[in-house]
Amino acid sequence: MKVKVFVTTKAGVLDPQGAAVEQAVHTMGYSSVEQVRIGKYMEFNIIADNREQAAAQVEQMCEKLLANPVVEDYRYELEE
Repeated sequence: MKVKVFVTTKAGVLDPQGAAVEQAVHTMGYSSVEQVRIGKYMEFNIIADNREQAAAQVEQMCEKLLANPVVEDYRYELEE
């Protein structure tokens, strides 16, 4: 099963990379861009007996390693 994990900083948490990108696109003339957030994307395969088992494993990985739940939000997609 293919797993896609998306991690971003939580709303309200300072995102200096996002602010830098937002400033850069403004200087390029794209003044309509707002609230840029920079994140991480991970993709991997997982072997599991069923979708629920895969989801439980991905949840554990996100909580313990792939994201910092204090300052980051995450979501994931499972594809068979």
